[in-house]
Amino acid sequence: MENHFYAVIMAGGGGTRLWPLSRQANPKQMLTLFGNRTLFQIAVDRLGGLFTPENIYVVTVAGQAEQLHLQYPELPTQNFLIEPMPRGTASVVAMAAAAIQKRDPQGVMAVLTADHYIENVPQFQKVLRTAYDVAQKNMLVTLGVPPAFASTGYGYIESGSKIGQVDGMDVFDVLAFKEKPDRNTAEAFLEKGGYSWNSGMFIWKVDVILDKFKLLMPDLWLKLSAIKNQIGVDHTSREFLEAWQSILPETIDYGIMEKSDHCVVIPAGDLNWNDVGSWDSLFDVVQANERGNILINARHLGFETTNSLICSTNSDRLLVTIGMDNVIIVDTGDALLICPRGESQKVKDLVKYLKDNQLTPFL
Repeated sequence: MENHFYAVIMAGGGGTRLWPLSRQANPKQMLTLFGNRTLFQIAVDRLGGLFTPENIYVVTVAGQAEQLHLQYPELPTQNFLIEPMPRGTASVVAMAAAAIQKRDPQGVMAVLTADHYIENVPQFQKVLRTAYDVAQKNMLVTLGVPPAFASTGYGYIESGSKIGQVDGMDVFDVLAFKEKPDRNTAEAFLEKGGYSWNSGMFIWKVDVILDKFKLLMPDLWLKLSAIKNQIGVDHTSREFLEAWQSILPETIDYGIMEKSDHCVVIPAGDLNWNDVGSWDSLFDVVQANERGNILINARHLGFETTNSLICSTNSDRLLVTIGMDNVIIVDTGDALLICPRGESQKVKDLVKYLKDNQLTPFL
């Protein structure tokens, strides 16, 4: 299996919901939130034993490629595929599929991300092995996460009929992909059952997904076909840049998955998965101290401070809190974020305000 199994890590995003720690020059996947390893390094670490470094591809932007490679020099330089400008996850997946197909027409690719937290690595690798077996039947496989609560921050996958068991894991037809719901809808999904959080992880044969692009996104397929020989070789040529710039931005979910047949979902339980999509999400994955506080690189003195997150980029700077409960404090020297727990999703609106008002030094 391993000879034809490839991992594609999408690592080009900015992760603006973790502002002010996550910036354009220091995006989310480069942050050290769990020990001394960055999210990107952890993402590659958990593939060890299942994928060789030669079979791990990284899709990122030019400004991040060198730094990511320095973080994981075992990965071949040629396996870093440069996205000249953001054009959505559909273009990223199609480019990676084309690169792998040139190398291995029998290739199966697992589309993964650089900024997720997955605690149960053995179970994660078991799920990927199962997904590989299912993908061999020309299925488009997505991994669903059984919801732990009625989240409004994740998209959902509605499961249809059970089509069987593979390696002891249930496999279901996909009925529909649901956008991030409001609170009442999320609670209804949880009560009804048969819904999974959309993890954004996919597994399929490269020839199958490229056929789907040809059928469902013919414009993207034609533009990438025209520059196929340059994919993985030269992404700076005028021809490549012009073709890429002309691609209409689209997500893989909307462009392919929502319009395809032969889509199946494997509910991947017991992963302890989190997409680290906000400061609030860290309370689900980082061990708090005896007062319920999470400290990240912070020299903190707290009086009557409980259930809070305190993060700093300067471990020598003393942060003192008095009478604080359920707050998030992030200090980066040039910016300070203070907000109640449960409100950190609004950070993305703040980042938009910074962009709209040309406050670029803080982006």
